[in-house]
Amino acid sequence: MKVLVTGGSGYLGTHVRKFFGADDLSRRGGRDMLYQSDTEMVADYDLVIHLAARLDKSPDAAEDTFETNIEGTLNILKNVRTDAAFVFASTKDVYGRFAGNYSQVDETCPTLYSGQSPLEWSKLIAERYVEYYAHNRGFRSCIFRLSSVYAPPSEGNAPNFVGHFAEAINRGEAIRLPGAGRPIRDILHVDDLSRACEAFAGSVIRHGLYNLGGGRNNALTLSELVKKMEDLTGLQAVVDAENPLPDPVPMNYVTDLGLITRELDWKPEVSLDDGLKTLF
Repeated sequence: MKVLVTGGSGYLGTHVRKFFGADDLSRRGGRDMLYQSDTEMVADYDLVIHLAARLDKSPDAAEDTFETNIEGTLNILKNVRTDAAFVFASTKDVYGRFAGNYSQVDETCPTLYSGQSPLEWSKLIAERYVEYYAHNRGFRSCIFRLSSVYAPPSEGNAPNFVGHFAEAINRGEAIRLPGAGRPIRDILHVDDLSRACEAFAGSVIRHGLYNLGGGRNNALTLSELVKKMEDLTGLQAVVDAENPLPDPVPMNYVTDLGLITRELDWKPEVSLDDGLKTLF
């Protein structure tokens, strides 16, 4: 199976590309998905994992974010082969504040506009394009709404909050915790994301949309996450308790893995302890 990872030099893409022995389509790799001539190579691949995106949530960057995440995705989709499989990395944040109404968030959670940033809204719009082109061009498609996927450090890439906490502990830098450390998040190691892509590619599912995260067994408060990192490393975290960051929206988020488990026979394999050790 010939695999292409867009954004294959990025924070997650570096590791997904290594997992599959895949090729890379990224600006760092010399190709830009906003140029149609650069995306023609997509037609050569059996599995396309689309991670490339502009991740800026700022309203001031809305125009560039929409252009990259929607027009760029369109350029990719127009070149996917009829007999290929396509995986699109969306985000749990398309649910906005509505996710706060669920103890475990499933795919029935509303995605109505509730203040989502240009990043989340561009991802939701791109999801509809994925569904349209997959049905009309005849390729298989899978949308993953990702929850807090973390990865070991890689050169030139900024980590998500999990990696940020690990780096701060490693360097003895102060950590400001949102909501004084009370928010709950489920976290997922990047290798389990790769296994989910592999599970879809090997399945009979034509078109799937799944929430993808660590689930209940990999959920903990941010304070508990920092404490677990301390226990695993023997290092002392410096937490700035006097200046916590604001409460996030939603306050708590845990992925319901029921649908992806039933349809793709997938569940996280990397334990919290083993996964977090890879960050140090």
